[in-house]
Amino acid sequence: MKKIEHIGIAVKDLEASNTLFAKLFGKKHYKIEAVESEGVMTSFFKAGPNKIELLQATNADSPIAKFIEKKGEGIHHIAFAVKDIEKEIERLKDEGFKMIHEKPKKGADNKLIAFLHPKATNGVLIELCQDID
Repeated sequence: MKKIEHIGIAVKDLEASNTLFAKLFGKKHYKIEAVESEGVMTSFFKAGPNKIELLQATNADSPIAKFIEKKGEGIHHIAFAVKDIEKEIERLKDEGFKMIHEKPKKGADNKLIAFLHPKATNGVLIELCQDID
């Protein structure tokens, strides 16, 4: 894993959260994007060299809707940049980690993504991200 790629924050109202985080960071988001396969609308901010992804559910069955229902708004996941996501998935499976996604899929911000199951990582949802060339 090369670095923290972004921190994902689950929110109920993306528009209100965009206003809040724009005030916090002193600048507007740089991208809004729907990820239909995950049932979310995302918004990205830069804070120095770091990225924050806000996630709002677009349907009641999405992972974000279920997360907010259980835990409320807040940090949802930490994403790590990887060079080769398929090799990293295999390495982690060989190390005994349980994957939510055994194959990478297209995510937001021009990335291939895969999630590890939080039961395997002390309750922290970990996302792997690889830039799509």
